[in-house]
Amino acid sequence: MNVSDLPADEIAPQRVRALFLSDIHLGTRGCQADALLDFLRHYESDYLYLIGDIIDFWSMSRSIHWTPAQNTVVQKVLRRARKGTQVVFVPGNHDEALREYAGTVFGDIAVHLDHIHVAADGKRYWLVHGDDFDQVTRHHRWVALLGDVAYNTLVRINAWMSRVRRRLGIAGYWSLAGYAKRKVKSAVSFIYDFEDSVMHEARSRGVDGVICGHIHAVAQRTIDGLVYMNCGDWVDSCTAIVEHADGRFAIIDWGQFLRTPGARMALPVAEEVMGH
Repeated sequence: MNVSDLPADEIAPQRVRALFLSDIHLGTRGCQADALLDFLRHYESDYLYLIGDIIDFWSMSRSIHWTPAQNTVVQKVLRRARKGTQVVFVPGNHDEALREYAGTVFGDIAVHLDHIHVAADGKRYWLVHGDDFDQVTRHHRWVALLGDVAYNTLVRINAWMSRVRRRLGIAGYWSLAGYAKRKVKSAVSFIYDFEDSVMHEARSRGVDGVICGHIHAVAQRTIDGLVYMNCGDWVDSCTAIVEHADGRFAIIDWGQFLRTPGARMALPVAEEVMGH
C-alpha cells in the first residue's frame, strides 16, 4: 500500500524550506518513482534542489525503462517550478549531457554545474553532485561504465527477488545492490575516501557545508565544524535531505517509512542526526 492510497486528511502535507534530492535515475528499472511521488505529495518547499543523476542517460543508451510514474515525477517537478518553487538542477555524471546547458533555464528550472544555497540562518552550503571526487568515474570511465552495467544486473535480479518476496507475503522494498554495497569492505572504504575529498574541497571554498549525492549513501554529520550531507538516492534507499524553516537540516528516510508497519498515519519525523 502506498502512502498516496490514504485519504488526504490522514496525512497532512508538511511545509519545509528546502528539499534536496539526488540519484533518482529516471529511465531505469531501479528508479523508485512511486515512492518519490508519495514523498513529493507529502512535502512542499520553497526551494527544490536536484543534485545530479536525475535522468540516467547512461542506462538509457542501452535500454529505456520509462514508466507512467516516472513521467509524473517530471510533470510534478515542472508544475512546482511554474507555481513558484525555486528549482535548481545540478547535473551529475549520468546526466552529464545537460552540463553544457549550465547557466540556462528550462521550464523555470535553472541548470548549474554547482550552486551555493544560503540557509535560513545565513549559513552557506555548496551543492555539487560529487562525481569529480570519484577517482574511478574521473580517471577510469570504462570501469565506471562496466560497474553501471553490473549494478543494473543486480537491479534486474532484485526485481525477480521482489516478486518472490511478495508471493511469500514479505512486505516492503529490499535492495540487493544496497545490501551488497553495505557488506563489501572496499565499498565502505570508497565512501570514506569520497567524503574526505569532497570535504577538503568544500573547506577550501570557505562554505559552512556541502550537500552532494553520487555514492547512494545518505549521510549528515559535522566534521571539524564543517557539515557534510549526502542526499542518498531513489533506487536503493529512497532518502532526501530537508531544511526546516529555521535552518535546521535533517534526513528523511522515506524508504524506511514505507517499510515500517503502522507508520502510514503520520509523516516520518525529520530529525537531525549530526555527529562528529
